[in-house]
Amino acid sequence: MSVEFSEEHEELRKVVADFVGAEVLPNARDWDERGEFPLEQVRELGRLGLFGMIFPESYGGGGGDFTSLCIAVEELAKGDSSLAITLSAGVGLGANPIYQFGTEAQRQRWLPDLCAGNALGGFGLTEPDGGSDAGATRTKFERRGDGYRINGSKAYITNSGTPITSLVTVTARGEGGVSSFIIPAGTPGFVVEPSYKKLGWHASDTHPLSLNDVEVGSEALLGEFGRGFAQFLAILDDGRISIAALALGLAEACLRESLAYAANRNAFGGPISRYQAISFKCADMEVAVEASRLLVYRAAWLKDHHQPFKREAAVAKLYATEAAVSIVRDATQIFGGAGFIEESPVARYYRDAKILEIGEGTSEVQRLVIARSLGLATS
Repeated sequence: MSVEFSEEHEELRKVVADFVGAEVLPNARDWDERGEFPLEQVRELGRLGLFGMIFPESYGGGGGDFTSLCIAVEELAKGDSSLAITLSAGVGLGANPIYQFGTEAQRQRWLPDLCAGNALGGFGLTEPDGGSDAGATRTKFERRGDGYRINGSKAYITNSGTPITSLVTVTARGEGGVSSFIIPAGTPGFVVEPSYKKLGWHASDTHPLSLNDVEVGSEALLGEFGRGFAQFLAILDDGRISIAALALGLAEACLRESLAYAANRNAFGGPISRYQAISFKCADMEVAVEASRLLVYRAAWLKDHHQPFKREAAVAKLYATEAAVSIVRDATQIFGGAGFIEESPVARYYRDAKILEIGEGTSEVQRLVIARSLGLATS
């Protein structure tokens, strides 16, 4: 296969790039400093059709492919990782579980607003004592008449407490194993705790959640009873490609900033770009960016063509995210002391990059997935 983009893909890239230039780059630093969720820009992403792009038109979507989502996330990440993860999680973790596993009634109820960007959904898998051991779900459910009562807590849940959050899907353990449930925002006993003070992604919404005797009806069950954990793992395979696309966009932004700074920063009688210590760093960045691009869009192509992609998603996520962390470190080194000052864009990129090696499966988990695909026994 070759990585080729259609005319529609290139048009989408231009639309998102223009939006980033007009609405994101001028504001990203302020959002970061204030920890402000950019609600109006999120709504604009909805008006551009980005939240619904991969879903059928019958639910208000655009009927596009997964490659389109990756292009949009990549371009957004060139301006602000917080806005990029809001879209990535809103589509892949908020709406996609309902589309993939929901009943027709659940799809009709929730997807139109999620596709339009009028609402956001959260994905409640991670727990305070769980982390990478996502199968160790401690949140419990029990049958109550024709519904369920749920008790427990979730941690690090994106898009769970925004002004337009409409639901969070959660896993809980009970009769038959782990099942998943749709919890509408505002349900009694469902508490969105104060937001985290994070190292990066300051403009992204992230909260711990508490479920205290939350009562839901039978219509809240999402997918097959007792298959909630397996369903959520399948959703993460998609999300890993999207996170890799985000890492690619951040890496491209670092390369862009490094080239501009190296051309304009003078030392020892000329621009620092003429020195191998700098130019070789930029060359290595370019290699890593191009390799990441091929891995990201290969995995997306496989998904779009209904071929197995679990291993390729893990490979793309592992390589692209670790490359982004390495690239932003080199970009900061090129900037020198200026890179350590918050006025420098690479300072924000540095803080935003680290979570890419953690969220939606750590680098260690990706290596585990890859090792198992090679037939290796792992513990």
